Amino acid sequence: MKALVYTGTEKLEYKDFNDPSIINGESIIKVSASGICGSDMHAYHGKDERRIPPLILGHEVSGIIEQGSKKGKKVVLNPLITCGECEYCINKIEHLCPKRVLLGMNRPIERQGCFAEMVLTPDKNIYELPNGLDIKQAPIAEPTAVSLHAVELGVSTLKKPLDQCNVLVIGGGAIGLLCALILEKVKNCKDILLSEPNTKRLQVCKNNLNSNCVNPNNKEINENSFDIIFDTVGMEATRQSAIKFVKPGGSIIHIGLTQPSGTFDFRKATLQEVTFIGTYCYTNRDFEETLNILSKGKVGDLNWIEYRELSTGAEAFKEIHNGTCSAPKIILIP
Repeated sequence: MKALVYTGTEKLEYKDFNDPSIINGESIIKVSASGICGSDMHAYHGKDERRIPPLILGHEVSGIIEQGSKKGKKVVLNPLITCGECEYCINKIEHLCPKRVLLGMNRPIERQGCFAEMVLTPDKNIYELPNGLDIKQAPIAEPTAVSLHAVELGVSTLKKPLDQCNVLVIGGGAIGLLCALILEKVKNCKDILLSEPNTKRLQVCKNNLNSNCVNPNNKEINENSFDIIFDTVGMEATRQSAIKFVKPGGSIIHIGLTQPSGTFDFRKATLQEVTFIGTYCYTNRDFEETLNILSKGKVGDLNWIEYRELSTGAEAFKEIHNGTCSAPKIILIP
């Protein structure tokens, strides 16, 4: 098969790769579409110890079962593979499973990813494509599940109803835009402000949200002004902004993984009882609810997704790296 292979820092090669071999309890999927995630970019930059080249990246995926018990079915994959036996899995918080692995990772267990013509995945991670969801759009299910989980987690921390809260979303990439769309269109939240420095991407957010979308330096973003803040970037600078702008008693939901450490105003967090929660993925229930949301068009028509040929995937990564890409999400088509 052909695959887009991560071969070194900022290096991707479209080349021949061994076909996956079928094993018991798993199926081979002929990939229809696969999305580029922020974590794929971290690997591309050589900053993810879980993804070591050579490796096929990619975990946001849809396709058709090529070999397996449900051959021919159109499907979307939940790429988060868990053990099913630990205390977290038993209690339906399987996203915290200490043995969890993801498609497109090779530490601690190798799982080749989805930037390829075919991918192998456990049958338990396969969901039939619901009516109303286009197979080429379906890879957006994974980041939507991440966003839905973050929103639900954030809402559970609030000290007053969401419709009485001021919300700030930092970052207009796929996760930021999806958080804002879920808050706005699913949770009926009216007071949302999204900040994004990339003017092209900011315009895309403006085109798809009723909420106010502004540059991070906008005067509407004031100290101690927001009941809940979603940091979907995860840089030291955005964490500093979040703690500065959150109200006393407010919450910061930290989703981004860009920088793992840095200074932070723990004094304000302590004195003003600020809740800080990190979140990375989602439960199976979140993923199932996401498919329901997407199939019913609850977050809009998804016209902000951009599609590229898998063979030109290296150029798409370079555009994201250079900040010249306006689309919050690029999906690759084999």
